[in-house]
Amino acid sequence: MMALSPLDGRYFRFIKDLMPFFSEFGLIRYRVLVEVKWLLKLSQIPEVKEVPPFSKDAQLFLDAIVQDFSINDAKEVKQIEKITNHDVKAVEYYLKQKCSSNPEVAKVLEFFHFGCTSEDINNLSHALALKEGVNTVMFPVMIDVCSAICSLATENAHVPLLSKTHGQPASPTTLGKEMANFAARLSDIGKSFSEVKILGKFAGAVGNYNADVVAYPEIDWPKMTEEFVRSLGLEFNPYVTQIEPHDYISKLFNLFVQFNIVLTDFDKDMWTYISAGYFKQIAKAGEVGSSTMPHKINPINFENSEGNLSVSNGLLCTLSMKLPISRLQRDLTDSTVLRNLGVGLGHSLLAYKATMQGIKKLEVNKVRLDEDLEQTWEVLAEPIQTVMRRYGIPEPYEKLKEMTRGQAVTKDSIRKFIEGLDLPEDAQSSLLKLTPHSYTGEAENLAANIWNVVDLKSGFKIK
Repeated sequence: MMALSPLDGRYFRFIKDLMPFFSEFGLIRYRVLVEVKWLLKLSQIPEVKEVPPFSKDAQLFLDAIVQDFSINDAKEVKQIEKITNHDVKAVEYYLKQKCSSNPEVAKVLEFFHFGCTSEDINNLSHALALKEGVNTVMFPVMIDVCSAICSLATENAHVPLLSKTHGQPASPTTLGKEMANFAARLSDIGKSFSEVKILGKFAGAVGNYNADVVAYPEIDWPKMTEEFVRSLGLEFNPYVTQIEPHDYISKLFNLFVQFNIVLTDFDKDMWTYISAGYFKQIAKAGEVGSSTMPHKINPINFENSEGNLSVSNGLLCTLSMKLPISRLQRDLTDSTVLRNLGVGLGHSLLAYKATMQGIKKLEVNKVRLDEDLEQTWEVLAEPIQTVMRRYGIPEPYEKLKEMTRGQAVTKDSIRKFIEGLDLPEDAQSSLLKLTPHSYTGEAENLAANIWNVVDLKSGFKIK
């Protein structure tokens, strides 16, 4: 009840899966992991004789610190931070305390955080959180959204729909084809995620291994740290300052922004289709649509999604624009900003789940779709004037314009016009059979074949 952010209050149940990755606990856990893994790496470097290879028992002891890290452990780190007023140093001190009971590890406690700046630990922690959190939580829900829209496309591939351009009746399409458009767009963005490389650095205070080289000049530190970063499942960035410049985060978040923009377009169209009566919404027992109008079933899920996509994109765009900028070799502005990675993604996750809920409530209202088509015979002006062009009838566009623009057009008036044309019998017969319901071109085939275009296996994945 006292949560400042709605993500931690009202919407907690929808976004809680992100918490192990982007909460304060998650960040501390990743820092512990990186510090422990670096000590283990040092023990494997022959030149670092001061840290001999650990026994199997010592390795298991260190691994258990990471695997068994709990909320209570994180609270211990926070208690130390109250004294140090430095979050990463608090992790180092925590590990020294934790490992003092192990005789083997206790001999090398000063090699925790050896040669490191805080950002060596932080950038790898954030990178791991992003890679694992996005792959584990975000992408599966995004795939579900694309899959649900694909199902809407194939199930309604044959259902004719009056198009609207500039808000006015236009050449008919099918409901499924309009869904397929969104599925194809979202899937295409999904493929681009696999091109993003999650990068890490481990090059010390200003990116040059200064202290490492002085302490152990015989070691190839760029090679050694590249091995370490890659061992964590991350790509290595050799050209850095004190910080990894965060360009990859910008690329990643820009793709989320693009996905969210397309999904916003989808949400708005669904809202409009519901408003037009093309979709009914399945009522849920006990739900209230309005505090004063009992009949209301509002499209709240699509509205909720649209709103949260806007909030998310505002945050993700801010992160994308701010993070790559840091004064000289480093300023601290990125530190506080990076703590909002989960907030931006959380609002996206909330939006995706809202869209899914909205889709599940939909029921196509074919009667209403047919009504609008039956009232707009003027949309057949396009195919009629096109056939007239083929057979050399002069001024076809102008003739149809005079007949239809601003005029009441009916099935009978269209038939009378066609019957008066000097056309080959087969062409005239074909036009007479045409209706607003059947004039949908290749829309049905395009919608039915959407799964041949959408690729949800190779996309939505960060390697």
